[in-house]
Amino acid sequence: MEWLPFDLHPEYPPEGIPRADLLRRYGDHFTDAVRRMAEEAGVAYNPHPDIVPNSRRALELSEWARSKGPEAHEALHERIMAAYWSEARDIGRWEELEACLSDVGLDPAEGHDAVESGAYAAAVDTSTQHAQRAGINAVPAFVFDGRLLVSGAVPHEVFERALERLAEMRAADPPREEPAGS
Repeated sequence: MEWLPFDLHPEYPPEGIPRADLLRRYGDHFTDAVRRMAEEAGVAYNPHPDIVPNSRRALELSEWARSKGPEAHEALHERIMAAYWSEARDIGRWEELEACLSDVGLDPAEGHDAVESGAYAAAVDTSTQHAQRAGINAVPAFVFDGRLLVSGAVPHEVFERALERLAEMRAADPPREEPAGS
């Protein structure tokens, strides 16, 4: 699996938005559904109680980590996800991101400087635009076999049906073998 950056809410200010605004937009039932799905997947659901952080810096920082190698990217991605979803940390604040970097053995000052220089902004923008053109407008989004999209916080059963559908698609249109010598 490859995680790609997607700036879901570029309109959020750097300090994030009040969680109450999100609840007004989507309602308590949305939060309850996400909590239930997270718990069913064995993931602690404990986002920041007061704000919804702006994730732009975290996305750019993850792209910087990708430039250090796939292991660095995976470690930082997982650490930031845990900080956001399970530890109620504000991943929009440099102090929190620098702590995540330290936790996975990456240089906080180097990561901070790389993001502040703007060196990874285009990578996030390009990936976000590509995803939007593909019809992605929610997170998480999963593309299976380059042809089947499951987008948003959906129950486990949706993934089961998607994988069944993918098997049907593959049976109807199996991959073509390349002729010898091509």
